[in-house]
Amino acid sequence: MESSSTHLIVQALTKAIVEHRLHPGSKLAEQKLANHFGVSRTLVRQALLQLSQHRLVTLEPARGAFVAAPSVSEAKQVFAVRRMLESEMARAFVHQVTPAKIKALKEHIAQEKRAIELEDAPGRTELLGDFHVRIAELMGNAVLAQLLGQLISRCALITLMYQTTGAATHSHDEHAELVRAFAARDEKLSIRLMNEHLLHVEENLSFDRKIPSNDISMALA
Repeated sequence: MESSSTHLIVQALTKAIVEHRLHPGSKLAEQKLANHFGVSRTLVRQALLQLSQHRLVTLEPARGAFVAAPSVSEAKQVFAVRRMLESEMARAFVHQVTPAKIKALKEHIAQEKRAIELEDAPGRTELLGDFHVRIAELMGNAVLAQLLGQLISRCALITLMYQTTGAATHSHDEHAELVRAFAARDEKLSIRLMNEHLLHVEENLSFDRKIPSNDISMALA
């Protein structure tokens, strides 16, 4: 019962953040949340801890919990590092492509498409990011997969909050195009498509979108 209540709170707050009903930096008062969900503050605390692990919430000693607010400059730096790493990853992947690896990437792309069609914003964000980690995993490079995972998680919230469904669909289409280039073992095209893709993801983030409320009761209503 406790775990299902915690899950419910996590889901509701995630949805409110993704749908721009809670502003970055909004304070998430434990008592207000406890009253809203009709649960103890202990369960609220557990939910906030989970959300902090997902980087959707920041926990500040003596101040409480706040909706995370990653900076635009941080996101730009992350994308710059990713382009450096992933252009070389694309080059290396082309030289070790197998039908099984292409099949695995195509299966991942099918999952992305389902999440987009279901308008599952958190799911699509996770899958679109994991596509890049999956390439590293298929190369058998655990260090690269871990490093990419950390980089992607640092800009996950900003992508989650500021990527529109149209931009997500565009990212998915670019993933499919990239897999076709891999399958054709076209090194130059693969590198170019990877760089262009990461530039497009960054350019399509709408950092100036206005979010209507930072009031918990209104946001969760």
